[in-house]
Amino acid sequence: MNAAKRAQIFARLQAANPAPRTELEYETPFQLLIAVLLSAQATDVGVNKATRKLFPAAPTPAAMLALGEEGLMDYIKTIGLFRTKAKNAIATCRILLEQHGGQLPRDREALEALPGVGRKTANVVLNTAFGEPTIAVDTHIFRIANRTRLAPGKTVLAVEEKLLKTTPPEYRLDAHHWLILHGRYVCKARKPECERCVIADLCEYPGKTCSEPAHL
Repeated sequence: MNAAKRAQIFARLQAANPAPRTELEYETPFQLLIAVLLSAQATDVGVNKATRKLFPAAPTPAAMLALGEEGLMDYIKTIGLFRTKAKNAIATCRILLEQHGGQLPRDREALEALPGVGRKTANVVLNTAFGEPTIAVDTHIFRIANRTRLAPGKTVLAVEEKLLKTTPPEYRLDAHHWLILHGRYVCKARKPECERCVIADLCEYPGKTCSEPAHL
């Protein structure tokens, strides 16, 4: 895929959704981190249901640490892997208080040192909470990057690196949100809804069912 086509893809995604944002609900960088930790192998809808009760009760690392693992589990037991997530979240709260003054560090290395925080989670926090032009590659973005040939790669890191290299700078900040929402609602895993796609004519997926873009 050439640079002009990539730029046009992002221009159309921007036109369709000028101000994209995460569907996770949060008020502070710390709350975003916890929401992203809880979202692994879970839906944003399910996470939001839990955090609507959790965050008012424990909005800060100190308040959440005071809950303890058992107390936290009561709030998140409807979410998959809740025991492991509770353990990681409480350990993260302790580290934030002991090493970072209760604040979330704006540093990839420090973020990835937190329990349960990998590169994708760090990228989400750096991008969404701190406005860094990172691109977190989840299953949706990995699929779209390969399916459309926007940024094909065999690994998540390879796709991330290619997206960062080839996405025009003016689109880099919001690229993560545009791609994840497009994958979640249009370019779905089992059956992409090509007739609803605003980039159908630009997509290089050989199995697409429509070659005309949907009306913006």
